[in-house]
Amino acid sequence: MTCSPTVRGRFNAWLLDLLDEGMDRRYGARKRRLFRDLPAEIVEIGPGAGANLRYYPPGTRVIAVEPNPAAHVRLRERAARRGVDLEIHGLRGEAIDLEDASRDAVVGTLVLCSVEDPRRVLAEIHRILRPGGRFLFCEHVAAPPGTAARRAQDALHRPWRWLFDGCHLNRSTPALLYEAGFASVEMDCFRLRPPFLPVSPHVFGIAVK
Repeated sequence: MTCSPTVRGRFNAWLLDLLDEGMDRRYGARKRRLFRDLPAEIVEIGPGAGANLRYYPPGTRVIAVEPNPAAHVRLRERAARRGVDLEIHGLRGEAIDLEDASRDAVVGTLVLCSVEDPRRVLAEIHRILRPGGRFLFCEHVAAPPGTAARRAQDALHRPWRWLFDGCHLNRSTPALLYEAGFASVEMDCFRLRPPFLPVSPHVFGIAVK
């Protein structure tokens, strides 16, 4: 079942496309390190307009689980330019139509903040990975309680979530990752510099089934 485009869905697809070069400057070096040893076929949860496609070798097969149909045109265009073999599944990450223990790698960047049920998404990722399979992630997360960044996140949470199609500024994603049943979770933290205070704290790493 596919989702119909909404005004916010179209806006966010356009915005992510507009910000693509700037996002590469901020995340590119870390993503290149994170993705340097990917298999020939991967599943990507919430690829949006295809910001990660530049980091995959030509010929990589990408199964894209992307519920926003407004992003599909840009996603296909970028895949064609990058030589990526793309297959789009217009589904939410809470219900992935792939077999149990059938994939070696799943990628998700800046997506667990926006999904409706992150625990269910992580359970689905865990389900489709083979034993030893990897989930590679990069996410903005809740700042520590009592900090200026956390106060900004809490104050802006409701309007931010409405404007950016469900994005949670103050979601405790690291705790969710540790609770998801992976055999190991390795993550590092980094911060974006101002003026990105509400989304400054980030984690990136690998969870192994």
